[in-house]
Amino acid sequence: MDRAEKKELVAELNGVFQKTAVVVVAHYSGLTVAQLQNLRKQMRAAGASVQVAKNRLAKIALDGTDVASIAPLLKGPTLIAYSDDPVAAPKVASAFAKDFDKFVILGGAMGKTALNPEGVKALATLPSLDELRAKIVGLVQAPATKIAQLATAPAAKLARVFGAYANRDAA
Repeated sequence: MDRAEKKELVAELNGVFQKTAVVVVAHYSGLTVAQLQNLRKQMRAAGASVQVAKNRLAKIALDGTDVASIAPLLKGPTLIAYSDDPVAAPKVASAFAKDFDKFVILGGAMGKTALNPEGVKALATLPSLDELRAKIVGLVQAPATKIAQLATAPAAKLARVFGAYANRDAA
């Protein structure tokens, strides 16, 4: 890799670190290429990304960003998982770590907040942004349906009473 490519990679990583919501750092030594491809596929499906970069270049790219607290974690064979959704990358990384013992989560950062491995796992247990939106829509929609049911209930009860009297008179 020549200097121009290194500068381009550092600029690209710096842009990622500037705009991403959460970053997870993990060791991946001992995983096969197929397992790493599987991790990349799972991350992509969840709206997250995985990148393996030289630690020295990643540390340079971290300067001046909110997630600079992950710099001490960049030792050895590390990969960086990141996403705009604060839950996507930690959720996939935690699930992958449960399946493969050689994938070890070192920590991460969410904005200026540094996360230890337990913090990343706790973040993974939260519902995703889409799930939260669905719950809010359900909560907002539920009272409207209850109001509609209450508005139609008296008319339905009256109709049943009139129907019962009509059946009784007919009998």
